[in-house]
Amino acid sequence: MHGIVGILLAAGIGRRFGGDKLMHPLPDGTPIAVAAAARLRPACGRVVAVLRPDHFRLARVLANAGCEIVICPDAAHGMGHSLAAGASAAADASGWIVALGDMPCIATTSHQVVAASLQAGSSIAATEFQGRRGHPVGFSGIWLPQLRALTGDLGGRAILEQNRQHITLCPVDDPGVILDIDFVDDLLGMPSVVR
Repeated sequence: MHGIVGILLAAGIGRRFGGDKLMHPLPDGTPIAVAAAARLRPACGRVVAVLRPDHFRLARVLANAGCEIVICPDAAHGMGHSLAAGASAAADASGWIVALGDMPCIATTSHQVVAASLQAGSSIAATEFQGRRGHPVGFSGIWLPQLRALTGDLGGRAILEQNRQHITLCPVDDPGVILDIDFVDDLLGMPSVVR
């Protein structure tokens, strides 16, 4: 059994963004998904990035950033399929930190807090910023069957909603845990210093 594995969900199309969102450069030139991966990697011994079959450029840059690439043929059918593919690819992990490719501002320390909560025995762990549950979300190994069975577009939300009593919230002073990028204008609201 391996330790905690990061699952970076990076199979979205970015319709609302108007194009290839995950390859869009941040002010320093780093593609959005690469920045998200770079902040996740120090919290995990291993990161698998789940992509669509046709996203060759993103696969190349994420592989260069140290991610293992998992292709999800059913990615177009929803995030649940992608999360199931990521969990299946890392089925030997003791737990998983699930991060989103369009959330590049999450501080590495926030990922580490979730990892530490799982290592301390939490069943499910998630960040919390000013009373709002944020990302990433961590699942211990007991959730593997449920993660592998996911379909549709809810991702892990169905597991969270049905198991609120098992969630350990980890307060963080990090607005990045609630800042995702859906539209080009969302880039304007990014913190000036990305931690």
